[in-house]
Amino acid sequence: MEQVDTCVVGGGVVGLAVARRLAAATPSLLVLDQQGAVGQGISSRNSEVIHAGIYYAPGSLKALLCVAGRRELYAYCQARQLPHRRLGKLIVATTAAEESALALIQAGAEASGVDDLAVWSAAQVARAEPAVKATLALHSPATGIVSAHDFMQSLLADIEQQGGSFVGHTRVERISRAGTGFVVHCQLAQGSYQFACRRLVNAAGLGAQALAGSCEGVDPVLIPPLHLCKGDYFSLTGRSPFQRLIYPVPEASGAGLGVHATLDMGGMVKFGPDVEYVENIDFAVSADKREAYFKAIGRYYPQLDINQLVPAYAGIRPKLQGPGEAPRDFDIQGPAVHGIAGLVQLFGIESPGLTAALAIAEHVQALLAGTETPYTQTTSEKSP
Repeated sequence: MEQVDTCVVGGGVVGLAVARRLAAATPSLLVLDQQGAVGQGISSRNSEVIHAGIYYAPGSLKALLCVAGRRELYAYCQARQLPHRRLGKLIVATTAAEESALALIQAGAEASGVDDLAVWSAAQVARAEPAVKATLALHSPATGIVSAHDFMQSLLADIEQQGGSFVGHTRVERISRAGTGFVVHCQLAQGSYQFACRRLVNAAGLGAQALAGSCEGVDPVLIPPLHLCKGDYFSLTGRSPFQRLIYPVPEASGAGLGVHATLDMGGMVKFGPDVEYVENIDFAVSADKREAYFKAIGRYYPQLDINQLVPAYAGIRPKLQGPGEAPRDFDIQGPAVHGIAGLVQLFGIESPGLTAALAIAEHVQALLAGTETPYTQTTSEKSP
């Protein structure tokens, strides 16, 4: 049987970042994915925003990893000259009630280490973003955008330069235990195949729970429920009326950040995502949602013509909380949690996973090595 040192299941941005981090000190490493190329799942269907770390509970993994990951991501993109822009973002209030919410958002962000937010008056917003209607806003200069595709291709190049390999069109059927390591049972186009490895990282995104359930020795009690949460995007035809990213005050439920306006590297405006829990993975965008989007966007962009909204694409978030439940943190389980040496499992890696990817990789490396990590959950968001 073929033997490799480390296997990472999942070729999205987080799996690639982890593999890049581990490949530097690993004699042999494989990244496996069901798709034929990297980043064809969750990582190809998001806003491509570099988040500052504003919304997450202070002390949570999302907050800690986002703040650290954002700094690392900007440095990585600058060093490799990857397409990215530090555009800044406005979180806008349109009513008095929303103005008070901005103060709470700022206090939470500062507790998480985001210390550069500034309050903008209605007049300041009008000067900087004439198309935006707001009574008050928070300005985040650290928020930006990145080409997720170029970022992932760069991570893959780093992996291959360090001797690692990506293997696509590979479905992991189950994982058995063998001595102090694992046997990975795969299905390829040519038939079944298996190999042994010493360390295994489950970064399978929407398939993480199913993969964990197939892993011999993993206590099912530790596998959190998976809730598929769809988010649709509409694009805006014509020139962008915005210079920055524009976000409304987040939804009170905590399920999403509201239908916001982001820009891609080509300058196109995208609105979304919304929050829709679904039973099955379906990436179709319904034009029937246009009216609801028009109303949501019109609160901060009143000049919008509904005919400018065009269905674009959809993504699926692997949420750990169901409808109406309190937001859950990332759930990253190392040997100290499940008792299996050489195994790390990542559940619920939704936004800000792209921003946090490089910091998540550092965290996973520390968990595998059994060393201390600065990313320790300190809030009630810890998974049971």
